[in-house]
Amino acid sequence: MDRQGLSEKEWKEALKRLSNTLQSSEREKVILVGDVMLDRYHHGFSNNLNSTAPVPVLKITRTEENAGAAAHIAQSLASLGISVGLHAVIGSDSEGMAIRDSLEDLGVEISGLEIIDDHSTLVKTRYFASRESLLDRPQIMLQADREDSEGIPDSISNTICSKALKAMKGSISLVISDYDKGVVTRESARKLIDEANRQGIPVIMDPKLTGLDRSGDSTVVIFERRGLDLLRRRMGHDDATSATEALMNEYRWGAVLVLGGNAGVTLFHSDGRQVFSPTSIINPRQQVGLHDAAASALSFALGNGHDLIDASILAGAACDCILASPHGESVLTREALTLRVDEILWQMKISDR
Repeated sequence: MDRQGLSEKEWKEALKRLSNTLQSSEREKVILVGDVMLDRYHHGFSNNLNSTAPVPVLKITRTEENAGAAAHIAQSLASLGISVGLHAVIGSDSEGMAIRDSLEDLGVEISGLEIIDDHSTLVKTRYFASRESLLDRPQIMLQADREDSEGIPDSISNTICSKALKAMKGSISLVISDYDKGVVTRESARKLIDEANRQGIPVIMDPKLTGLDRSGDSTVVIFERRGLDLLRRRMGHDDATSATEALMNEYRWGAVLVLGGNAGVTLFHSDGRQVFSPTSIINPRQQVGLHDAAASALSFALGNGHDLIDASILAGAACDCILASPHGESVLTREALTLRVDEILWQMKISDR
């Protein structure tokens, strides 16, 4: 694996620091603001086409549900041993209650969770299939989204922001997971990021391409490689380095973390440094949840005093955990992350022999 940006000694020292923190850190508090959804997965096999239409026929063998987006980050943070204060919106429907219950089971603080009557909780349904003889290698066939056409009232967004601001004191990081569904507005993002910066709290922002105007002054912003490439072409840049430099200058970010799936993770630092964290996962079993795992790892590392370089290495290890996990098992745990960090360190030691 070709690591770039640090010497081998620096890599090993960073991994040792991260391993020590994973094994010794106390239960700190993170403020998490953003959109939540219910992820629903239908699994089965598809051997034939429908005789009356050119579509595959999926025979469903099992169905799974899990809290998604900001709620999924909350699950991972809680599994990393962090106290999470989630500020978000759900409906009073069965899907919203399923999200609430799953969060409560993990000990996530949900007093900042606003429940709206007659509001449809966002649901993303994905259909996975493979041939009957290859059930361990499914592929996604279709994704269907259901959301409330009325959106979220401004009064609710304002309430969420006010509660998050009051709860921020004493937290180790602020995570904003923005799917452009109305929880995070330009005004609320500005207030939250300004207050976090005033208190010296690192800000991890996952804005998607629609929320760049809400991300100014964040410590680190997360992009998927395909998303950054699309943005690069829109901006007229020839490479990712020049594109990220322009974005960091425009929005005053400390760094950009680019997730490449089985192509690894790259950190573009505002001081010009670049660190590439490769992955040894050759055949990923899934990629759902990479953003959430990266955000959780960044929050954990930065909140425990590590710099952006260390944090990016931990984010790369977190993405490896997701790539190697079976479908439907995408919650990042401290045990799995610690094991992955130690495995990378061990592999580097073995390569020295």
